[in-house]
Amino acid sequence: MVNRFLLFENIKIAFQSIRSNLLRTILTICIIAVGITALVGILTTIDAMKFMLSNQFASMGTNTFSIEKRYTYYQGNTNQKQKTKKSRSYLYISYKDAIRFKSEYNFPSNVSIYTWASYVATVKYESKKTDPNIRVNGTDENYIQTAGREIWLGRNFTVQDIEMNRNVTIIGSELARNIFGKNTDPLDKIITIGNGKYKVIGVLTEKGSTFGGNEDKICLLPITNVRQYFSRPNMDFTIKVAPKNEKLLDIAVGEARGCFRKIRKLELDEEDNFRIEKMDQLLNTFFEDVKFITLSATIIGVITLLGAVIGLMNIMLVSVSERTREIGTRKAIGAKSVTIKQQFLLEAIIIGQLGGIFGIILGIVAGNIVTMLMDSNFYIPWVWISFGIAICFIVGILSGYIPAVKASKLDPINALRYE
Repeated sequence: MVNRFLLFENIKIAFQSIRSNLLRTILTICIIAVGITALVGILTTIDAMKFMLSNQFASMGTNTFSIEKRYTYYQGNTNQKQKTKKSRSYLYISYKDAIRFKSEYNFPSNVSIYTWASYVATVKYESKKTDPNIRVNGTDENYIQTAGREIWLGRNFTVQDIEMNRNVTIIGSELARNIFGKNTDPLDKIITIGNGKYKVIGVLTEKGSTFGGNEDKICLLPITNVRQYFSRPNMDFTIKVAPKNEKLLDIAVGEARGCFRKIRKLELDEEDNFRIEKMDQLLNTFFEDVKFITLSATIIGVITLLGAVIGLMNIMLVSVSERTREIGTRKAIGAKSVTIKQQFLLEAIIIGQLGGIFGIILGIVAGNIVTMLMDSNFYIPWVWISFGIAICFIVGILSGYIPAVKASKLDPINALRYE
């Protein structure tokens, strides 16, 4: 009971001391807050990005992989003293190769083929017209499933749509709202994409932005139609594979590599002239790169907090000198050294916690402003909040211990004589 009374009394005295030295206290709190803001703000942004990307990859299906064109490689000539680097473009993936893979790949999975037609297309409906920022992809009947998309209205492409090269399209939800409005049914309407007219047979479920692109401002056309009306030299195609059993993903990748090497007529000693990208591999690569940013943010925060420790310790030492007579008086009427030490430690801890709370609030706000600019959701980093509070507690202990010990060792008679 007595210890509890002394604790509350010391907390009361600590707040009185803080109020009496308000300017110095505010400056110290600001120093601590800057360090915590830098730490929590950057880490909040990173965690929010991780959360957003994890959700996006989950919606796209982490059990999928793509076979894509492999662009360049560098080969050093070890026979020369000075190595020379050579580069060349690998073969693009032709429609013939992609179709052959789709027919010969026997592993239980869904295989789709797609290519881009335009990233700056304009879509028109009657008098309404979009900006030239609509992405147009040529796809087959399996693309919706392998890309993790869903049909909100209408239907998907059929095999007959692809084989008969029909002028039909599936559009994104935002595009549908922009050109049809809320009260018009978009199905079976005729829209103009580029120079061609297409009938809307489906609308995709809303997805939002992914990797800087708006997935709801998109038109999907039959891949055969894109080959005819959006053709270009060396048209490159991407093959996307979604194994039906996600536990067999690595086996599926091995089977796909073997199958496509056979299609490309590669010898055993030749390296792949294509690349296979797994969705979870891309996510893990991003997380590995983010570790360096996290480390940098931590170093910045720690350096700033070291400055806060020095500043707070200086304030506490000055406070001990200014309150020498007070300490002497308290000791003269029976206060123990432990009580005096506790008083100054509590004062340092309270200042550290005030700076930490202020910095955490600013860090969360700053971090979420960045995440909202990236169209992500509000995120509260509970782990980093706890970490920040713990760091500020350590800052208080480190900066307050030496002044507290100094105050507790003051001789009461000499302290009472102090001017």
